Amino acid sequence: MKPGSSAPGQPTNRPPSMSDVASLAGVSHQTVSRVLNDHPNVRPGTRERVLAAIAELGYRRNRAARALVTSRSSTIGILTVGNANFGPASTVLAVEAAARAQGYFVSVSSLEAFDAVAAKTALGHLVDQGIDGIVVVAPLVDVARVVEGAGLQVPAVIVAANPDAVPTDSLRYVCTDQRLAAREATEHLLGLGHRRIAHVSGEMAWIDALERNGAWRATMEEHGLAAVEYAAGGWTAETGYAVGRRIADEIAAGDGPTALFAANDYIAIGLLRAFWERGLRVPEDVSVVGVDDLQDSAYFIPGLTTVRQPFTAMGQAAMQALLGIAAGQPRADGRFEAVLEPELVVRDSTAPPPAG
Repeated sequence: MKPGSSAPGQPTNRPPSMSDVASLAGVSHQTVSRVLNDHPNVRPGTRERVLAAIAELGYRRNRAARALVTSRSSTIGILTVGNANFGPASTVLAVEAAARAQGYFVSVSSLEAFDAVAAKTALGHLVDQGIDGIVVVAPLVDVARVVEGAGLQVPAVIVAANPDAVPTDSLRYVCTDQRLAAREATEHLLGLGHRRIAHVSGEMAWIDALERNGAWRATMEEHGLAAVEYAAGGWTAETGYAVGRRIADEIAAGDGPTALFAANDYIAIGLLRAFWERGLRVPEDVSVVGVDDLQDSAYFIPGLTTVRQPFTAMGQAAMQALLGIAAGQPRADGRFEAVLEPELVVRDSTAPPPAG
């Protein structure tokens, strides 16, 4: 009778154990453990017998029991924002994939509000689970300060282009260069001949919004041009639409900007809708650039020029930094363990300014 099974007519009594695997493979309990932990000192033939026994019995490792012995949970915590914002959501998915590739489970804790109290609560929820490390995908100024001051006893990585980053031996930063993203967008419009380039800014409690705003403003000043800003106050298409409605008449009269750099693609979508309703043509009457490169950005009418963020590479960089802390690797020389470059993607929403 197969280990873990029951006599005919009896209900199944228990799932197969590591001892059952050892018995079927004809090896010791310790050898099975070595195979499960991918220990190098196991003969190939022995490893094959153990793996065959695992497959035959349908054995699944009891990670909870293993955590009691090793004091490791094989679980990474992710602290993130509690909404479907494309940038953080894409980064969370990338971190999850990178963690699974390294053999880790993932536990996600979302912020109920964008403030220090909510950050402390969500962070405590993760720590109480006995996680092996934390990746913070919530690029807000207050959240970064809370994590830096929390005195965590586990490795932590913050995914944010925080200019005030304070890395330590147990806390590291990785980021996409958000200032470069804004500069690429602005210089693209300048290269087309635009001189009245306004910025529709996102939610300014976010580090990404602050960095993009600052780089756009600096680039305009370098060229001796006025920096006109329209605050969307959020990241949604609805907030972009509201801004577009306010400025459409000004653009139609020839007194407004000839190009708009939107803080993200959702805001840009709202602008496109508002301008279409007013009868403005994009890009003939006004050009629009976004940031992120949503999956559908190429299929808007017109296709949206945007700055693509390397979300997959960012997830991998965050996980590598976390594993580096656990392995005792020294910090990088600068504030960041990795700074990834965005990529300008030119489509049909940008063109030279209208004549006159």
